[in-house]
Amino acid sequence: MIQDLPSIALFKSQLQDLLLKESLDYPNIKLARHTNVYNCGDKDGKVYFIESGQVKLVVASLEGKECILVIHHKGDIFGELCVSDSGERIEAAITMQETCLRQIPSSKFLMHLSNNSLLEGFVKYLATRIASQQQVISNLVTVNSEQRLGKTLLYLAQSLGKQDLHSILIPLKISHEEFSAMIGTTRPRISLFMQRFHKLGLIETTKEHFLIINEYKLVNYLAQLDQKEHKPYQLFS
Repeated sequence: MIQDLPSIALFKSQLQDLLLKESLDYPNIKLARHTNVYNCGDKDGKVYFIESGQVKLVVASLEGKECILVIHHKGDIFGELCVSDSGERIEAAITMQETCLRQIPSSKFLMHLSNNSLLEGFVKYLATRIASQQQVISNLVTVNSEQRLGKTLLYLAQSLGKQDLHSILIPLKISHEEFSAMIGTTRPRISLFMQRFHKLGLIETTKEHFLIINEYKLVNYLAQLDQKEHKPYQLFS
């Protein structure tokens, strides 16, 4: 998984400042948890900016099996593929908690980027997203499901979490079914791995069912798994 670079964080901040100035044109949209922002097959032509909350992008097979492509959070853009005039949405966007969005027509979004010298930042943002997705695809082929779960937990902790001296709290309820859809394995295997991670002290669960990640221990555990497979360990590339 790829972490945000300083230039990406700057782009997100600049875009949010721009949208605040244009607040009359693009007012806040508040959505409850488990609300579809758009569905697969929609043609809404909008780009979405998350001011608060989380949104997952989901695709489903003909058999109804879901795959979670990515979880977006505060400061992220999603739905940007509409700028390519690619037609129908190929995924659904669903809120994971109460979420506040701004939606911008794709033509106006590109105009604002051009007029405010943000096109370069947008390209870097997209390149980072593509690199992250490529890492996910690589992990599906090159590492086992336990390692994929561990790396996913670390990515969520670093992108969504709140750091203290020894651990990171992920303030988001993610079900075992959702983890299953994220890493491409069955729910029982997710439960087995999570139990193992708990017993080893790699993770904890709060009374609100949020996860606490012991980053140092989890990184070392994944390194040991890689060594057993005679691979050099690399968390991010």
